[in-house]
Amino acid sequence: MPIIQSPYKAIGLFKNAHFSTIYSAKIRRVHGVSQNRKRLELPDGDFVDIDWSYTDSSLSRKRASKVALLLHGLEGDAQRPYMLGMAKLLVNNGYDVAALNFRGCSGSQNRLYRSYHSGDTRDISHLVNMLSSLSYSMINLYGVSLGGNALLKYLGEGHIIPNKVKAAACIGVPVDLKASLEQLEKRENIIYRTSFLIHLRTKFRKKMNCFPKLMRLEDYRKIDSLKTFDDLYTAPAHGFENALDYYTKASSYQYLNRIKIPTLILNAKNDSFLHGNCYPTQEAKNNDDLFLEMPAHGGHVGFYTRSSFYYNETRSLEFFEEHSS
Repeated sequence: MPIIQSPYKAIGLFKNAHFSTIYSAKIRRVHGVSQNRKRLELPDGDFVDIDWSYTDSSLSRKRASKVALLLHGLEGDAQRPYMLGMAKLLVNNGYDVAALNFRGCSGSQNRLYRSYHSGDTRDISHLVNMLSSLSYSMINLYGVSLGGNALLKYLGEGHIIPNKVKAAACIGVPVDLKASLEQLEKRENIIYRTSFLIHLRTKFRKKMNCFPKLMRLEDYRKIDSLKTFDDLYTAPAHGFENALDYYTKASSYQYLNRIKIPTLILNAKNDSFLHGNCYPTQEAKNNDDLFLEMPAHGGHVGFYTRSSFYYNETRSLEFFEEHSS
């Protein structure tokens, strides 16, 4: 599909990548979203918590005919502004919303040594199949950053995707994990990688208390970069040889040509998290179901507008409605 010419125009300070990213993550507030948490037990004995928002918030409600599954980014959760904003817009337009908290991201530590990672699609597949078994006639999928990479991989790696799944939208997606890591390691991105490291080191320490035979204090002390964390935890916990093996196998870039569901990738050209193959222009041109939109501005999921909703939210809803017949 030809590259989409984006109509998005950033205003004022939001033309600055860092300002738009930080404002959107730390300052933006979204009010009026009601969430009802339900725990989903998984086949391997673990669980995930799903925060539901309904078109009718009463307990005796009649279920909507359409539902959207929302997936957050690295060390995020269903209460992040980019999740709440999308949930609010969807509910306002007749959708029920299932916002997934990846394993260990809901405030409750998951039970197993493993947790979640950028290429983990098993829980997504399980949840999509569960949604398909309900009375909804339409399912749309939405992923941000890490969640977007996992969603793209799910769509392209060979899962049996229910016919009810009509469209997907992925925002700020590091489809090439190694390229994204190299970008985050640059000096100007120290604030982001430091924030991630603080969260990841804290989780490592907590999980170490539960699995002392698998996780050592000396390893915890070695974690001084995202790559080191992936070498010492992500890779061994999830069956990869090392961090580089993880980045190679978990990147969705290699699966984009196999996607057969209408899918939007919205990646800002000034996104500080993205580089190189994270802008898959040739793959979009060669796949009629892959739509790539690359606004000049927006930072990392910071597509601010003067309205109540961000451009990535209204654009995703528009894409869903266009491709959900």
